[in-house]
Amino acid sequence: MKLNNNVTEFLLLGLTQDPLRKKIIFGTFLFLYVGTLLGNLLIIATIKTSSTLQSPMYFFLFHLSLSDTCFSTCVAPRMIVDALLKKATISFNECILQVFTSHFFGCLEIFILILMAVDRYVAICKPLHYTAIMSHRVCGVLVAVAWVGSCVHSSAQILLALSLPFCGPNVIDHYVCDLQPLLKLAYTDTYVTNLLLVSNSGAICVVSFVILMFSYAIILHSLRNHSAEGRKKALSTCISHIIVVILFFGPCIFMYTRPATTFSMDKMIAVFYTIGTPLFNPLIYTLRNAEVKNAMRMLWSKKLISDDKR
Repeated sequence: MKLNNNVTEFLLLGLTQDPLRKKIIFGTFLFLYVGTLLGNLLIIATIKTSSTLQSPMYFFLFHLSLSDTCFSTCVAPRMIVDALLKKATISFNECILQVFTSHFFGCLEIFILILMAVDRYVAICKPLHYTAIMSHRVCGVLVAVAWVGSCVHSSAQILLALSLPFCGPNVIDHYVCDLQPLLKLAYTDTYVTNLLLVSNSGAICVVSFVILMFSYAIILHSLRNHSAEGRKKALSTCISHIIVVILFFGPCIFMYTRPATTFSMDKMIAVFYTIGTPLFNPLIYTLRNAEVKNAMRMLWSKKLISDDKR
């Protein structure tokens, strides 16, 4: 893996080098990460144990929460620990692994969001054929394709990273390893590599966002033929999904669809979609979904009853 470079480790500058601010970052992001884990793991446990949340929508929500948990774990723990260190370093192999895992679970989230949009489209626009189209087997195959597609995407990112020669500077002005900051350190012309990056990550972000917005536009347009109660329920679900899509894709499109230039706001925008979005998702899906909230209450009640019996 080190064939094309003489660098064995990188120095991560993080969000700041100020000791006081680093302590604030440690406490803040530790709190956010714990909240992310609790929120997403609660959704995962609720869906797994509830007999009322067995529809395809919740099957996809389960995998979305799983990808959020893993996506945040790829970045947050190291960021939190590095905030306590005077000099935060990451080995070349660990850096490559972080590139792979962050892109894998980030891409998986994109594909799961598309599957959730497909599910809502079939449920609202083809209600009589919903059970036949979105069967358990079909949903399982679609999720498997999403996992394989994410692996293909992240493998392409790794090939791009391994093709870069690193012979000198090893200071990454970021809190995470990614191709954009690595391109600045490569001892070669990175124009072609950046084009490949944009055509890979950038295209996935833009095309997926357009597909999602177009599908939800069709869904919202079709709601005019539904009853007031059905329209209210479907609208609530779709709005939750649209909020998640905008929160996730906005920063991603900004980061991966432009030339290899850096801005002062890049790190804060990266924080938003690597730390913020995995935290917001469980809040959005639970606060706006009565079925999930009821299932969580039942799960909590069962826990209290089992504790009382002890």
